[in-house]
Amino acid sequence: MDWEEFRRWSEKAANWGADYRQNLRDRPVRAQTAPGEIAARIADAPPETGERMEDIFADFEDILVPGMTHWQHPRFFAYFPANAAPVSVIAEYLVSAIAAQCILWQTSPSATELETKVLDWLRQALAVPDNFSGVIQDSASTATLAAVLVMRERALGWQGNAKGLAAHPAVRIYATGEVHTSIDRAIWISGVGADNLVRVPTTGRNRGMDATALEAAIELDRNAGLLPAGVIACVGGTSTGACDDIAAVTEVARRHGLYVHVDAAWAGSAMICPEFRTLWAGIDGVDSLVFNPHKWLGAQFDCSVQFVRDPAALVRTLAIHPEYLRTHGHDGIINYSEWSVPLGRRFRALKLWFLLRYHGLEGLRMMIRNHVRWSEKLADQFAAEPDFEIVTPPFLSLFSFRHRAPQGVDSDEHTQRLINAINNDGRIYLTQTRVNGALAIRFQVGQFETTEADVGHAFHVIVNIARGRNP
Repeated sequence: MDWEEFRRWSEKAANWGADYRQNLRDRPVRAQTAPGEIAARIADAPPETGERMEDIFADFEDILVPGMTHWQHPRFFAYFPANAAPVSVIAEYLVSAIAAQCILWQTSPSATELETKVLDWLRQALAVPDNFSGVIQDSASTATLAAVLVMRERALGWQGNAKGLAAHPAVRIYATGEVHTSIDRAIWISGVGADNLVRVPTTGRNRGMDATALEAAIELDRNAGLLPAGVIACVGGTSTGACDDIAAVTEVARRHGLYVHVDAAWAGSAMICPEFRTLWAGIDGVDSLVFNPHKWLGAQFDCSVQFVRDPAALVRTLAIHPEYLRTHGHDGIINYSEWSVPLGRRFRALKLWFLLRYHGLEGLRMMIRNHVRWSEKLADQFAAEPDFEIVTPPFLSLFSFRHRAPQGVDSDEHTQRLINAINNDGRIYLTQTRVNGALAIRFQVGQFETTEADVGHAFHVIVNIARGRNP
């Protein structure tokens, strides 16, 4: 492809993207294709000779786009958002064009130095203390894995990487059943093992970790000759928004010398609003935390921010220094690949810089406050309907509800049929969860371009389908 052809197709792609985003409300939110339908239209073998861009682009539009679920749709109320504010998309165009590997400071000084500055902006925006430093990871899963590895190494006297786990007592890590499954994977991959992830009971309206039970579990393990290493707390659990009392958890952990990591992947973005920071009171006492600007803040995936109190511990756990990765003649520089599991690093800081400068903190705060307010209003609407019930009240912009099953009909079966009908209808998209063993429907407001009218539309769609009407 010569540069004139590159220019022409880049312009076409940008125009297509603008049209796509502008007209998303005209599309069903979730892909309406059957399993295997897309694959059946794709060639079974690669082409021997190159094809025209016109044909490739036409197949993209005709074959692939109908099989996409539209995560940027303003009526996407499922899972958590994976926002890509338009200004963030523009930044990603530039990142793709430059195509740098930002492994070390010397491989792209701007990428390293901008990451340092823009993460300090975010630290200030969230009121995280100034003795924390930040690094951009690809996802909260990787950030949590890095935290678990540090927990493991600290507990083993920094000998785990060298000698393995077999020479030591079992390392124990504590969390509730409300944490994301990425915690389970971090435990597996780190070699700690699923049997050594201790599930601490929850308590209270926020389904948070019982600090008394945490202390009892730690003491029981220590008395049994096991090796307590760390606690993973959550702020805004995926299922219903469960929230641990960070101050209480940290107080227990400190008494026992345990590392504390906080997963605030979704809810952390809301902490740019001062009025929501009570939800993670005590955050200044933890060792590390993670939140995903690619969820609620508007930065295109992937962009997960990990703040750590002691970067030296992270580097000691993860860094390897072969000669080809050394930067000679420059002391005191940061090589962020030493803070991460992968060596390769994209220029992720650019989209944050564009996003924060274009919208400003106040613009982003307004979006989040609106989402919380609209979610609370919607929950009140459902609560006022005699055939609906609120299962878990709003935590920020997330709540769960049920439609009451007719007499003699199993509640779970009725709920699953309803959510299937809603998603097959296509006008909105929702997901389910289990609360105290029973199915409930989750609803979260978080898509960057959602309006109050979109949330109101969701109410009418849900109520009418539940009652057998489909206007």
